[in-house]
Amino acid sequence: MPKNTFFNLPAEKRQHFLDIALAEFAHNDYPNASISRIVAQAGIAKGSFYQYFTDKEELYHYLLELGAQQKAQFLATPPPEIEMDIFVYLAWLAQAGVQFELAHPQLSQIGYRAIRSGVMPSALIEQARAGAFAFFKELVARGKSEGSIDPRLDEELAAFFFHTIFTELGGYLLSRLEGDAAGELANGRSLFDSPTAANLFNQTIRILQAGMSAPQTPQP
Repeated sequence: MPKNTFFNLPAEKRQHFLDIALAEFAHNDYPNASISRIVAQAGIAKGSFYQYFTDKEELYHYLLELGAQQKAQFLATPPPEIEMDIFVYLAWLAQAGVQFELAHPQLSQIGYRAIRSGVMPSALIEQARAGAFAFFKELVARGKSEGSIDPRLDEELAAFFFHTIFTELGGYLLSRLEGDAAGELANGRSLFDSPTAANLFNQTIRILQAGMSAPQTPQP
């Protein structure tokens, strides 16, 4: 978390610094990102940076947390059809994620780089996992009440499956992209711009739907 000195800056100056830091980490993996370049572009002394943040790692963690918070707020917008099937909703959620990436490309690129390089902070991972599990547990309960998820399924177990799959899915999809397709993610492209990733995601939804859907009532 930044020091109070950072939050006491005028809003315009604080945002100017963040814009420069976002660009630096969006275009460079963590080891190659440079505080010297950031402060030079911001027109401040290096000592001023350490009045805002303890070190480079703290700034990096703050940018990742900022991205997670803004994405959560973005995805909190209700879907166009509130009563839509849960599995349709998950597909819609993925598309909403694409819209977030288009609206906040630098935050998204920092997240992609963190996943690819394996440097996502453990505290942020645990925070995200706890929030995601609570989200999926609520989603399962809603799906059972609306008739899209088999009511006989154990809610904790079903939430565990959703949580495990979607927690690991982003990294898995990235691992399936080859050469140029993976490199394009560093140039403002969305993961779902890749036909391979989009197809694998759709297959994931179909697999979950086949295993969890409520049984169809036999027609007379």
